[in-house]
Amino acid sequence: MEIIRERYLSEIRRFYDSNLIKVLTGVRRCGKSIILKQIENELLSKHHTNYEHIITINFEDIKFDKLNTYIKLNNFILKKIKDNERYYILLDEIQHVRQFEKVLSSLKATQNVSIFVTGSNSKLLSGRLASLLVGRCKEFKIMPFTYSEYLEYLNKNNIKLKNNSLNDYLKYGGMPQRLDYKNEKDIVDYIKSIYDGIVNKDICNSKSHINKETFNIIAKYIISNASKEFSAQSVVDYFNKYNNTNIDRKVVYRYLEKLEEACLISRVHRYDISSKRNLKSIEKQFAIDGGFILACSESNNVILSHLLENVIYNDLLFKGYDVKIGKTYKGEIDFVAMKDSKKCFIQVAYLLSDESVIEREFGAFNSIKDPSPKYVLSLDNFDMSRNGITHINIEEFLLGKKELFLS
Repeated sequence: MEIIRERYLSEIRRFYDSNLIKVLTGVRRCGKSIILKQIENELLSKHHTNYEHIITINFEDIKFDKLNTYIKLNNFILKKIKDNERYYILLDEIQHVRQFEKVLSSLKATQNVSIFVTGSNSKLLSGRLASLLVGRCKEFKIMPFTYSEYLEYLNKNNIKLKNNSLNDYLKYGGMPQRLDYKNEKDIVDYIKSIYDGIVNKDICNSKSHINKETFNIIAKYIISNASKEFSAQSVVDYFNKYNNTNIDRKVVYRYLEKLEEACLISRVHRYDISSKRNLKSIEKQFAIDGGFILACSESNNVILSHLLENVIYNDLLFKGYDVKIGKTYKGEIDFVAMKDSKKCFIQVAYLLSDESVIEREFGAFNSIKDPSPKYVLSLDNFDMSRNGITHINIEEFLLGKKELFLS
């Protein structure tokens, strides 16, 4: 049974009758199609829309294969419009249609319609679409299940786990359909199949002119090392050490852009805490889902502390924070979380196992003069707050039992 993803629906619902084009972006298989179906169900049940006034097209359904150009799609939709009443048009994985932006622009200008589209490309709103429809789109970034959504799905479907639920989520991630599988091999095989589909369809297709073998080696290295310190030169050195051909940093940056466009990673900038300004340098990459880190690793052994940092980053994004890596003159803070011109500072640790670890994590804030709230998140159950720095249990934070305060 599906869960209602109310966090997204509550945001989209306000725009059901808006003339803005509603654009849902996110990695393949993260649940965009389900949300689109839930929107359709709400239009029928709560919005009292006639079924005849909803036009739904899934471009990954083979029966719509012929609608692969903007002219064919436009003609198909216009034939469905029979009167002057409002029509709701839901187009799933719109990037399969060449020059789709022309259809959206024309329909918006000439028909009484409310348009919803999904796409598996973070730059869906760039290029021609941006120029044709600047200021006329509202984007909603869809992510895999958060930990709270994951638990809701388990409970609703009466799924019992052999292992601790948080450990299971950290290791295998929150891609919705991976919960249909029980053993590790099947789960990892499923996540690998998603990754391979993204690479083959969205990145290394016939139009990209990208060497698939080279891309896979570099991409898997980047994703398997998500949340770690990043250096393009270290990627170059890794590749050239184990391969006969040479690459340079330009290739690495190009592949990073492709991974970001396919919504597989987020690239995070640094924030200079003392000067309170964003820096151009990108410090780290985070995987959109922990399952991809496991699937791209050479072994099934992944470092829990890096998975924790990755999960916290994605949860902060889900909760609407703008997230940066904090730079101090002595080092760095894991995250600076910002919202509405306010912020807080966050350190993430696995366990505060002894006094030296406690001193390292809490001491990371010593050089910060900014009075904004400071937090240490770990898996410890005992409250270790001290010196005005708040300690929060990670599971309680992920479940929304503990909130962050900003100033």
